[in-house]
Amino acid sequence: MLLTPGPTPVPEFVRKAMADITIHHRTPEFEAIFKETRELLLELFDMPEAVMLASSGTGAMEACVTNLTHKKALTVNSGKFGERFGKICAAFDIDYTEIKNEWNTPVDVNAVIETIKNDSDIDAVFIQICESAGGLRHPVEEIAKAVKEINKDIMIVADGITAIGVEKVDTTNLDAVITGSQKALMLPPGLSMIGLSNAAVEKINAQPKGYYLNLSAEIKKQGQNTTAYTAATTLIIGLGAILSKIKEGGFENLYAKTALRAKSTREALVAIGCEVYPQTPANAMTTIFTENAPAIRKILKTKYNVNIAGGQDHIKTSIFRINHMGLVEDFEAAWAVNAVELAMDELGLRAFDGTANKVFAQSMFKGN
Repeated sequence: MLLTPGPTPVPEFVRKAMADITIHHRTPEFEAIFKETRELLLELFDMPEAVMLASSGTGAMEACVTNLTHKKALTVNSGKFGERFGKICAAFDIDYTEIKNEWNTPVDVNAVIETIKNDSDIDAVFIQICESAGGLRHPVEEIAKAVKEINKDIMIVADGITAIGVEKVDTTNLDAVITGSQKALMLPPGLSMIGLSNAAVEKINAQPKGYYLNLSAEIKKQGQNTTAYTAATTLIIGLGAILSKIKEGGFENLYAKTALRAKSTREALVAIGCEVYPQTPANAMTTIFTENAPAIRKILKTKYNVNIAGGQDHIKTSIFRINHMGLVEDFEAAWAVNAVELAMDELGLRAFDGTANKVFAQSMFKGN
């Protein structure tokens, strides 16, 4: 049972869709598939423009940094992926300033506002919606609204790699929203997607940047239902299949089910003495802080066939993370919390009495 926060399992119907005969990317047949998939993607983002790139999510992050920063960037670092925006800036000698917090701490809206007020060169803000290094949810929508009230020309770029397909994101004041194939969209790695505002498109086209990750070229070509370079045909076919399935069940229904499962998982684990790590947990995953994280993960994998994730860098052995992204079944989450309680019993941390499953079931029932 794969319950890591990416990669997520690829459903059988998606695998079958991708297993069909290979289609050339410069044909009317693929253009029709691309058009339908792109329309679904625009609906998912709820933004006027979107592009698909044959890259991991990091490629989309780089494209947004290089295409949307013309003067100076402000990056928000509350984890490994917020840190990455700064590293991309440094790699391209793009001037940037960074607001840095501990990995369980969301950025303060006032800190962002004060930084912008004190530096008129900042023309783009880069932030995670969910910082998956610790399972943190930043107040992205509040920050974007406040920034736009100061200067509507500042681009707000949100990494939604572990948020899109998990929750409804208010994109009203966002200019670029990034996601990747191997998270809530339950595809193999290798495809990234960016939703764009009209203002972002205007800025990108005014001063095109880059070669392969030139968003101006992709916007033009993808509006014609093709790509500037070789399309990731198999992944795009799979993307169309998963988006069609999600839409059939209703985007809002998926968001509600994911939120309830995340809430119930956290309540179940708190009930058996676990400590939730982030101050503002995202619905993409449940992150637990404990010095016993490596031992619990080992027992879950070897005894109960549950593969969950640990941490990185300074919290590598201090947390474990249980995924809620994608089409996760309720019984899978129930199995995971029960396995954690059994592991805690084996480690002498508490006697097993079924509390985790009981609380999980009660929370799910009340939510439904």
